Amino acid sequence: MNADSSARRGQGEAEPARAGSPRATASDKDRDRILALLREHYARGNLDDAELDRRSGVVLGAVYTDEAAAAVSDLPLLAGESGAPRPRSGRRRHGQADSPGPGWVPTSERFRDPVSRMIMRVWIDPVDDSRHYVPEAQER
Repeated sequence: MNADSSARRGQGEAEPARAGSPRATASDKDRDRILALLREHYARGNLDDAELDRRSGVVLGAVYTDEAAAAVSDLPLLAGESGAPRPRSGRRRHGQADSPGPGWVPTSERFRDPVSRMIMRVWIDPVDDSRHYVPEAQER
C-alpha cells in the first residue's frame, strides 16, 4: 500500500476488497451507521462521555467492518432490535429476519420478496459477513 492510498483511507475512503479476502472493508456509511448506534446508546444513558469517545475512536480507526462493529457488540439491544433472525412463517426462509440483529449494518440494497411481496432491505452481519433480509419499515 502506498502513502497515497493510506491517506485516502484516513479520509474515510474504504480500501477496495482484495480477492480472496474474507473481511469487508469499512466504508464511511458503515462507520456512520455504527456511530449513530453509539450516539443512541449515549442518549439512553448506556455510555458515559469517556466511553463514547473511546468507542467512537475504535469505529473511526477501523479498517474492517468487524473491527467497527466490535464497538457496539457488547451493548444491550435497543427497543425494536432482535437478537437472532427468525423466519416469518412456518417455512424457513434463507437469511430472513423480522428485525436487524445487534451490530448488523444496513446496506443500500433493497428488493421485493417474490413470495410475500414485501420490500426487503439487505443487512450485513460484520462478524461473519452474512447477509440478512429484513422487511423495510412502511412510512405512513
